[in-house]
Amino acid sequence: MKFKIEKRLEGKLGRAGIIETPHGIIETPAFVVVGTKGTVKSVNPEQVRDAGAQVILANTYHLYLQPGDEAVKKMGGLNKMMNWPGPSMTDSGGFQVFSLGAAYKKGISKVIQITNPSMLIPERFDDSDAPRLAKIGQDGVSFTSHLDGSVHYITPEKSIQIQHNLGADMIFAFDECTSPSEDFKYQEEALERTHAWAKRSLQEHYKLKVESLKSEENYKGHSDILQNVGMSESGKRSFLEEERSDGKGETLRSFPALFGIVQGGREEVLRKKSAQVISEMEVDGQKFDGFGIGGSFAKEDMSTAVKWVNEVLPEEKPRHLLGIGEPEDLFMGIEAGVDLFDCVLPTRLGRNGTIYTKAGKIHIMNTEFRLDLEPIERDCECYTCKNYTKAYLAHLFHGKEMLGGTLASIHNIHFIVNLVKKIRQSILDGNFDEYKNEFLNEYSK
Repeated sequence: MKFKIEKRLEGKLGRAGIIETPHGIIETPAFVVVGTKGTVKSVNPEQVRDAGAQVILANTYHLYLQPGDEAVKKMGGLNKMMNWPGPSMTDSGGFQVFSLGAAYKKGISKVIQITNPSMLIPERFDDSDAPRLAKIGQDGVSFTSHLDGSVHYITPEKSIQIQHNLGADMIFAFDECTSPSEDFKYQEEALERTHAWAKRSLQEHYKLKVESLKSEENYKGHSDILQNVGMSESGKRSFLEEERSDGKGETLRSFPALFGIVQGGREEVLRKKSAQVISEMEVDGQKFDGFGIGGSFAKEDMSTAVKWVNEVLPEEKPRHLLGIGEPEDLFMGIEAGVDLFDCVLPTRLGRNGTIYTKAGKIHIMNTEFRLDLEPIERDCECYTCKNYTKAYLAHLFHGKEMLGGTLASIHNIHFIVNLVKKIRQSILDGNFDEYKNEFLNEYSK
């Protein structure tokens, strides 16, 4: 993976750039569409591509449980399995640990209002009978499958092994996601655990790279060069960094890029410490290829937490804000130096009849749309707006027809993906502030 900055946002941390992956380039900033189980819910890959999406993110936890990472590998990897030709990502499973553990059945998601006392999370290791499916230890996480009740144990090494089998272009280190309502003491403990897991993730990633290069499949006729991992470290580093070919002009399989995840809750000192530790971490000269900014955020201080981190992280590597995707948050993140975002909201809202427009969200089942013969937006170029009316969409949702969720999701994906593309263009054109104010003034009416 290579990352190049094309233009910086004057006076701010934002930038427009290009990420090169084995499956094509990503023009950043970019919105990553979520395909949790190797499918974007209710939308096929061609429709996702036609809506303007460049990259899809799948979920390690879900694919590990079903159909299994070994099965995905036998199907040719994530891209081939789901017939997606573009760049792909997999998360580490860390957020699922949070949602199945401390946040289980509490209604807590990526963004909460910190002032709501019902969101406070009790100490994870108390003896209460609160239901949870995951328990965190120093070495890893044990969890009970939500599918069949089977018990599993995930370590940083296991997470990286699973992600290598899934075969995405970009993968993430295993981390512990915490709620912003946790106290400082627990945030600090969890951060130390995340950093230890990050080091182990990087070590396992490097080990798998070396082992793969030793295999006949990936280094035909030259496996003797890496006959044992004990070859000189400088030799291994130069070998791993150079362009590899089998001597017949064929480029060998590329390895996934590994992103380290920064945590620290809403504490400035912990966020900055994490950014410093993760950015400097290395194993045998190998560092993280990019960075994820993780955690369940408090809405009111998300922008400051992101800015704290990106002021410390190195400029030359991409940054991904995990699980965030509302329009106002996209502007905030890009201004603060974020290059990639992923979020389930475009399709989740779409399946439930909530649709993005430039004037804000609408709910298509409202009475006012039953006989509205206009498209969702007249100037929208998505498949839905070019072919269907709001009245037809309302009919589909009232009739509980699956097509309704598909058409609404297509529009929502198009809306968010192309909003980020327009923000990117505003950086290149030098009018980011004007575009931001124009859009948000209309959107928040």
